[in-house]
Amino acid sequence: MTPYRSTIPRWLTGLLLTCLLAFSAEPAWGGGNDPTKLWVYVGTYTEKTKSEGIYRFELDLATGKLSAGAVAGKAVNPSFLAIHPNHRFLYAVGEIDKFKGKDSGGVTAFALDAKTGNLTQLNQQISSGTGPCHLVVDKAGTHVLVANYGGGSISVIPIGPDGKLGEPTAAVQHKGTSVNKARQSEPHAHSINLDAANKYALVADLGLDKILVYRYDAAKGTLTPNDPPAMATAPGAGPRHFAFHPDGKHAYVINEIDSTLTALSYDADRGVLTKGQTVSTLPKDFKGNSTAEVVVHPSGKFVYGSNRGHNSIAIFAIDAATGTLTPAGHQSHLIKTPRNFAIDPTGKYLLAASQSSNQVIVFAINPKTGALTFTGNVVDVPAPVCIRMMAPPS
Repeated sequence: MTPYRSTIPRWLTGLLLTCLLAFSAEPAWGGGNDPTKLWVYVGTYTEKTKSEGIYRFELDLATGKLSAGAVAGKAVNPSFLAIHPNHRFLYAVGEIDKFKGKDSGGVTAFALDAKTGNLTQLNQQISSGTGPCHLVVDKAGTHVLVANYGGGSISVIPIGPDGKLGEPTAAVQHKGTSVNKARQSEPHAHSINLDAANKYALVADLGLDKILVYRYDAAKGTLTPNDPPAMATAPGAGPRHFAFHPDGKHAYVINEIDSTLTALSYDADRGVLTKGQTVSTLPKDFKGNSTAEVVVHPSGKFVYGSNRGHNSIAIFAIDAATGTLTPAGHQSHLIKTPRNFAIDPTGKYLLAASQSSNQVIVFAINPKTGALTFTGNVVDVPAPVCIRMMAPPS
């Protein structure tokens, strides 16, 4: 029997989806009221560590205190996580090179228990490339988009009404090299993000020194190269992670190899990035570093980047009119190999995943200066890699 949706004209499907995104979007924290606490999920590495998978904590928004943690769901190397917009499901990459006998990693779907926050595995799907390291759920909640670092590729996986993953609807293999022969002899897709309109997917490829842009069809789950298809970073920069400014007109890419942060302008209608200012994430003359994560504060006033080697979170003030950056210091207290960090939706706290010290550390954010102050709150987590937050369902 032909599904009813196939009888709706494609232009009308797109219009309905746009309206749905515009008028039924949930608040950033996922509930109808301001929460007093958040559930914090931490993805980890399980191989050669004591980790069992994904851990869950509760963050008290009044004090910044994290509760004692517990294993929420077991998985192999669930290093990066994404929560579904309806907050009923969570998805995790399996950062491995062999999945069900194939040269690929995997993606695991979990059902999220509304009372306990625990995770129950629904199913798994191939990521269409080795070493998946980053994923997002699209704004409509219909697909997971995955970046495969080892495979140098990206893929799109459909989500059913029950949260389960279907067969991939798209898989794109990147090609090429760049100037650093040790790190850039092949493509390495390191992150994939969607713009606010759910219209364009932007992929930072460390191996190519490019941010590739694809037109994304949320109804079909397909990716088509944009025109132009990419924006080049500086040779040898090694773009890793990407973050939009809340205004939708600016964005930032953190470059792993040369430890820089590049400010970008974004044409949302055409999906075109324009490169602007580039600044170092390090103090002058510091050597031996690689960057990891970049996050823009919900207020749009600050952007933060993590340094592995210098072992710090770099702080930058953002010019509201131009999006340009002014360095505003570093915070390094207790931090060792900050693989990832996250800012709660209220903008009060930054939680840093300190991978080498097996801890998550909570810092208070000064709303005027962006400075980070250690709250005294820290919890133990084996090999933490990724942090994601949501309000408990009401």
